[in-house]
Amino acid sequence: MLRSIESPSGKRFAHDPSLRGFQMLYHPGEVNRCPGCGRTHWYVGRLSAECGFCGTALALADTGMTGSGLFFRGQHRLAEAA
Repeated sequence: MLRSIESPSGKRFAHDPSLRGFQMLYHPGEVNRCPGCGRTHWYVGRLSAECGFCGTALALADTGMTGSGLFFRGQHRLAEAA
């Protein structure tokens, strides 16, 4: 994966994950304090959680949205049925 973001001249790009630094994430099942106001009330969606008081949004730590072929619905099932 690192090869896809390296350039031949050795320059790093802005989307390099190693340059992002600390990322706040919402962890289900734990006490999550809002980095904006410090409160703990959250509206949790599929991909993010939003603070119920100030509206700060955080990405979810465990979304299950990783891996290749995530949205692949299994073309082989159609082939087996025919």
